[in-house]
Amino acid sequence: MSAIPASRTFLGHILLADGLISGATGALMFFAAQPLSELLGLPVTLLRSAGFSLLPFAALLVFLANRPLVPRGLIWAIIGANVLWTVDSLGLLASGWVQPTVWGVAFIVVQAVAVAVFSCLQLMALKQARMVPA
Repeated sequence: MSAIPASRTFLGHILLADGLISGATGALMFFAAQPLSELLGLPVTLLRSAGFSLLPFAALLVFLANRPLVPRGLIWAIIGANVLWTVDSLGLLASGWVQPTVWGVAFIVVQAVAVAVFSCLQLMALKQARMVPA
C-alpha cells in the first residue's frame, strides 16, 4: 500500500480542518442533543447517535493530519465516508422519516454541503499528492 505525505501539506490541512469541524459538530450534537432537537425538529436519539459517531472519526482525522505519511487507501476510505455522510444526510430529508423545522433543514443541508466540500478537497489533495515525485 502506498503512503502519501500528510503533515504540513494541503492534505494535512484539509484533514485537520475536517477533523476539527467534525469534532466540534459531533460534540455539539452529542452533548446538546436535547436543545438542538427542539430547535431543529430532529429526534434526540438521531442527534446523539450521529454526534457520537463523529467523535472517533474526528480524532482519526486530526491524528492523520499530523502524521508524516498516511496510507492512500485510508484517504480513499475517508473520502468514501464523507460521500456516504452527504448522501445519507440528503436522503434523510427526502425520506420523510423526520420532519425538521426550517432550522433543521438548513442544518442538515449546510453540514451535508460542508462534508461534500471536504470530500472534494480531499480528492484534490490525493490527486495532487499523486503528481508529487516520491
